[in-house]
Amino acid sequence: MYDSDSRRLHELIAQGEHQQQDFKYKVTDAIKLARSVSAFANTDGGRLLIGVRDDGHLSGVRSEEEIFMMHAAAWKYCKPEAAIKFETLHAEGRTIVIVTVPPSTQKPVFAIDENGKRTAYVRVDDENIVATPVHIEIWRQERAPTGTMTTFSDDERKLLHATEALGEAPLNRIIKASGINRRKAIIIMAKMVRFGLVSIHFADHRFLFSENSNNSD
Repeated sequence: MYDSDSRRLHELIAQGEHQQQDFKYKVTDAIKLARSVSAFANTDGGRLLIGVRDDGHLSGVRSEEEIFMMHAAAWKYCKPEAAIKFETLHAEGRTIVIVTVPPSTQKPVFAIDENGKRTAYVRVDDENIVATPVHIEIWRQERAPTGTMTTFSDDERKLLHATEALGEAPLNRIIKASGINRRKAIIIMAKMVRFGLVSIHFADHRFLFSENSNNSD
């Protein structure tokens, strides 16, 4: 059993940290861990290898308190509660816990900080990034999906033209250029991302929006 655990564990570690995998040397703060749980749940799911250093070396889970904090991260400091699964592996005389987080069916999953503030995260490569208001709105719209965008209102046309004119820009700059009310612009932008008219990607430590080149209005 231990040989099997060791082999599997080292196969996972060889992948490194990526969109669906993160290493945690130790768990000292359930609130910080909740950010990772939120990010995985709001994106493609993933797993946390608890007791593994950033360089891939094994440190092991040292106490029951760490396991308690893992539970607290998902069930106390995430809203709604994240559906997670725990698996224990043994290798090199150490205990490693694999926390598997599936994509949530109730997005957004918020991480709760010590002041009760709720923040949703998404996973980008090997980082947990704060979700934009557009991400939040996309998830809201996906719970009550609407039809395709075959015609455009004046505000929709303004926002799309502003996005096209700027080429690639952060949300606030596009909203300012469009002259549209911020809340209305967020709703429209989320709809345009959902229907493939606009793309969103992370670069230079921020999310940028750009019109898809194959669009016509």
